[in-house]
Amino acid sequence: MLTVADIMTSNPATAGRSASLGEILGLMKARNCRQIPIVEEGRVIGIVSDRDIRLAMNSSFVLHERSQDQALLTQITAEACMTHNPMTIEAGEAAVKAAELLLTYKFGGLPVVQQNQLVGIVTISDILRSYIDLMRERESG
Repeated sequence: MLTVADIMTSNPATAGRSASLGEILGLMKARNCRQIPIVEEGRVIGIVSDRDIRLAMNSSFVLHERSQDQALLTQITAEACMTHNPMTIEAGEAAVKAAELLLTYKFGGLPVVQQNQLVGIVTISDILRSYIDLMRERESG
């Protein structure tokens, strides 16, 4: 059985509840990811997605100064816009269960835990990568 641990991204970028949206956006760009788990003492307390950041910023249909965007990025914290107590999945669960949860709830990623501590994140990209690997194995064998 292919498990979540087999396909997840280990040691994902994380932030604390007081991190600014600018800091989180910087992490997303540096790590090329779209979700940042928010942790406290290794436990997942929230998650911030690129969509959460877009929603926290002013609408692109409202005219405003660029300086206002910069102010928002420095003043709004992860805690203000994160999804509190997000759904998580255990590292030992079947990978197909992660895929089903991502599909059912239309999440981009799920924090992966082991003994209530963050150990990774499983994303749609991880699921697709494992699918591609499986299809390539079938074609060659």
